Amino acid sequence: MSTILCIETASTNCSVAIGVNGKLLALKEDYDSSYSHAERLHNFIKEILAENDLELSDLDAIAVSKGPGSYTGLRIGVSAAKGLCFSLDLPLISVATLTSLANQVENKGTIIPMMDARRMEVYTAVFDKDKNQIEDTSAKILDAESYKEYLDEQVVYFIGSGVEKFKKICEHPNARYIEDKLPSSSQMVSLATIKHKKSDFEDVAYFEPYYLKDFMMG
Repeated sequence: MSTILCIETASTNCSVAIGVNGKLLALKEDYDSSYSHAERLHNFIKEILAENDLELSDLDAIAVSKGPGSYTGLRIGVSAAKGLCFSLDLPLISVATLTSLANQVENKGTIIPMMDARRMEVYTAVFDKDKNQIEDTSAKILDAESYKEYLDEQVVYFIGSGVEKFKKICEHPNARYIEDKLPSSSQMVSLATIKHKKSDFEDVAYFEPYYLKDFMMG
């Protein structure tokens, strides 16, 4: 039996979930348009444990979204996760932010998660219909021809905070836009459980978020 606390702070969504044996037990999150992680994250953790009659000692691992995403948000989430792992002597599991975002798409088809990264740039990757990553994570400047090689072949699902800017410049008939979605700890549960079963853990002392780019405020 595994009980994993999942922390997602790579976007404006401050999100905490508890997974038990790969299933979502509870979720607490806030789709605030501002970054409220510093004020809310630790309270969310305390509340979600109390509401489910759990203690910190009941946890088997801590999972954290590793990025890319907001520098400040990632730093807060990873610091909290590492602090819990140190104090409780628990393993740390990292989950790629774009992978968990892609896992929100239930449709079968190519999936391209996008996180807003300033101006016409997004943090993005490409996943096939089975959620396998087929293109490396990158910071990409969008234009009307972006992802044409995929769109010309099949329906493509775009999801995340970067979708709005791409929708304005891409009118390809095979593009499907899933708007108003941010990374959520609920999607981390199954991914973290797979890593837990494999003992695929991070070195708590040296683990750092995957910022992808140099620091920018936000």
